[in-house]
Amino acid sequence: SYYLHRIIEDPEWSLATVPHLTELCLQHIIHNFEKNPILDRLLPEHQRKVLDRLSTGLPLAVTANLISDEEYWRRCCTERWQVCDISNYGDSWKRMFFERHLENIMKCFIPNTTDPNQVLDLIPICKDYVRKLEVDQFLPPVKVDQKEERDDLSDTGSDFGLGEVSVHHYDLGVLITALPHLEELHLTYGVKNCGMNFEWNLFNFTYQDCCNLAVAVKMCHNLKVFKLTRSKVDDEKTRLLVHNLLDHPCLVELNLSHNLIRDKGARAIGKLMNHSKLEILDLCNNQIRHLGAQALAQALAENSTLTSLNLRLNCVEDEGGEAIGRALLTNTTLKSIHLGSNNLSEPTATLFSQVLAQNTTLTSINFSCNHLGLDGGKQLLDGLVDNKALTEFDLRLTEVGQETEYLIHQIVWANREGARLGSLQPPPPTLL
Repeated sequence: SYYLHRIIEDPEWSLATVPHLTELCLQHIIHNFEKNPILDRLLPEHQRKVLDRLSTGLPLAVTANLISDEEYWRRCCTERWQVCDISNYGDSWKRMFFERHLENIMKCFIPNTTDPNQVLDLIPICKDYVRKLEVDQFLPPVKVDQKEERDDLSDTGSDFGLGEVSVHHYDLGVLITALPHLEELHLTYGVKNCGMNFEWNLFNFTYQDCCNLAVAVKMCHNLKVFKLTRSKVDDEKTRLLVHNLLDHPCLVELNLSHNLIRDKGARAIGKLMNHSKLEILDLCNNQIRHLGAQALAQALAENSTLTSLNLRLNCVEDEGGEAIGRALLTNTTLKSIHLGSNNLSEPTATLFSQVLAQNTTLTSINFSCNHLGLDGGKQLLDGLVDNKALTEFDLRLTEVGQETEYLIHQIVWANREGARLGSLQPPPPTLL
């Protein structure tokens, strides 16, 4: 018999292409990481390989407390968001991820529709990493049938209007009181990109919302910065917030800009100034007039912590401006004040010329968009002659005259250069 013996070989076969057993094991670990996350039992070089190839879509319950590697969280951030600036998050990718992830959930939460467990289940996962929350949208509940809503109101005998009942927002109390490291809270109650569905009641910050928020902020003992802007906060809501912020142990910055605060609200804030550790107060674009400004000035005269006060875009007029000026004759802590667009004129400038001559603490004054006039400008120039502290002085659109504005600019520039050169000088040697 005749036998034909053939040897068939793959010309592309090579021993080098066969994966090492270690590689096969790592592939298995990565593929089954969700069920068996054994990262801490691997050698450092193997941990690196696993982390570089892990999916960013793994459940946070698995990765949050197990993975601290910043490169992994960088991938999680950059794959989810186009713009990522970690300088706003303490240069931590992990912190950025959890803060923005939580913020996105809050912005999309619809009361009575979204499952509350979306937030509650996330709290134990992210609570150790969240330092700041910025939520610029709160969605109201889905609007119910108007007839059904009216029937419900008639049955309960409620005195509230339809709009008030229908737009209560998510209660932040459970969330922010469960975040032990929360230091900054920035909120805006409204709806973004509502388009043709625009209704005014989408932008209501209701009294119930305010009650819930006030109690929550009071319980947030590590809170340092609180911003509640563009939310139609009026005097009544301001007083409620202030009542809960009195004697707060850590609050140093309060921003209630772009709201509806009038004189009564300003008086409440004046009380807060001397019952807290506030250093920065921003009340820009409200409806504060001279009575409110006088109340703030009275508090400012006794205050020893505030360093920055912003009253731009109110209407304090000269009665309020002069009251603030008199307070600054005795105040020794305020460094920056913004009184732009407050319908101020020469009497305020005259009093502030005394402030410039006596006050050695103020480094920045903004009088832009007022009617100080030529004589008011000359008064300010006279007061500034011997001043060495002021390094910023904004007099745009104040009608003080080009020559006066130029001379004032020269003095302020010299002060700024003197401050810069002084900061470059080495400290004097200490005597032993």
